[in-house]
Amino acid sequence: MAKQFFLMEDLSPLYEDVQMSEIFSDSKYFVDCIPLKEATHILAEYETEKTKTGFDLKTFVLANFQTPAETDNSYSSANKSLPEHLSGLWDVLTRTPDQKGGTLIPLPNPYIVPGGRFREVYYWDSYFTMLGLQVSKRVDIIENMIHNFAYLIDTVGFIPNGNRSYYLGRSQPPFFALMLTLLMEEKGIDIFLKYQSALEKEYAFWMDGADQLSETNSTHRRCVLMPDGTVMNRYWDDFGTPRPEAFIEDKHLAKTSGRNEAEVYRHIRAAAESGWDFSSRWFRDGANMETIETTDIVPVDLNCLLCWLELILSLTYSKSDKEKERKLLKKMGQRKIALQKYCWNEEKGFYFDYHSVDAKQTDHYTLAGMFPFFLSIAEYTQAEAVAKVIEEKFLLPGGLRTTILQTGQQWDSPNGWAPLQWVTYHGLKKFPYNQDKVADKIKANWMHNNEKVFAATGKMMEKYNVTDTETKAGGGEYPNQDGFGWTNGVYLKFLSE
Repeated sequence: MAKQFFLMEDLSPLYEDVQMSEIFSDSKYFVDCIPLKEATHILAEYETEKTKTGFDLKTFVLANFQTPAETDNSYSSANKSLPEHLSGLWDVLTRTPDQKGGTLIPLPNPYIVPGGRFREVYYWDSYFTMLGLQVSKRVDIIENMIHNFAYLIDTVGFIPNGNRSYYLGRSQPPFFALMLTLLMEEKGIDIFLKYQSALEKEYAFWMDGADQLSETNSTHRRCVLMPDGTVMNRYWDDFGTPRPEAFIEDKHLAKTSGRNEAEVYRHIRAAAESGWDFSSRWFRDGANMETIETTDIVPVDLNCLLCWLELILSLTYSKSDKEKERKLLKKMGQRKIALQKYCWNEEKGFYFDYHSVDAKQTDHYTLAGMFPFFLSIAEYTQAEAVAKVIEEKFLLPGGLRTTILQTGQQWDSPNGWAPLQWVTYHGLKKFPYNQDKVADKIKANWMHNNEKVFAATGKMMEKYNVTDTETKAGGGEYPNQDGFGWTNGVYLKFLSE
């Protein structure tokens, strides 16, 4: 399917030379450029020109490629309240079908991008963006974006990380069924039937190879056979090569790791599919990215999301195919039992990822452990213990930190991210008493942090420092971005609660 779209690798060796030369400070910048000629013509010209005296690679690139458009800074937050600012930002962050070219996969309907360097739609970001669109009564955009995702499922077989050809090896956390649940609140139950085919294909993508698993072959793509025979899932990517949008970083890491490079690339890409790129959650030693082992881990959040997908898909069968409904509900029940068996830790009072190679839980406390509450998989008896862990280990003056470790990675302490504030808040709100009070404190601390940064900068950010609200969030492969789709969406949703 990938060859239906322009790939930067088609310009090899120009592609690799440009990335390794570091003439652009951000690897993603070059792969977002649009070639002004056929790739074969650019490559032939490059082979001739690069041997000439005085050849300058950056000059050559700028003559043969249209660079990404600069961020539109004409929209000002001046004299606007924060809710007014966010309402106006939806139009600023909207992209239309006529915006295409290069590695961008064209979509049939308008959509919202996160902002900053993220010039395309992103899969799991979009659900949290939609929370705010719902508050803003922009159901039209929600429906357009869902239709776009269904279009991608039909076109490339799944929903990629984003609508770029360099994302065609991986997806992101499967929030499509939750998006439909959101739209169902506005349009009624029949919306599930309308998108039944897309739901089936989404599920087939994640479960591909499940029927091929055995004791001697316990993994295939995103499927993992557990010790008790239950099939659970992991994050994966179909390519064992450097990510085009982070080419330099991946090459450097694979080399310094001293490990099999293709294996390291696969783990890096799988972590990118998780959306948590990057976090101590995926590191064997909990500190260094050189020890990344993403595909060896059965993530608690992913399997909760697939429970929800199984539930919603079973609902579409409830009137038309009772046998399919029964089989899918059975699989969902087995997955729920497996989540309790392999991911719940009674002694620690929290959910953890499971390491399929070591055959034991990881010891990383992360907010992924709140997805069983968010998606109604956890038991009431577990809520009090989990609320205590959240309050004691994660809750800080600016909101919730993502993990309890500080590694310099952006999905670790001291950073907090909007989607995980909502997942944790909404999960705890389903349970009464003290848990409800912790949820309210999460909301208050996070919103105050957003408001404080907005008052100082006039912007909403991709992530926030929740430990020291006087300090900007950092870490990761690129600077903190403003915009910002999911932060805007979660803030508006909190405001409406």
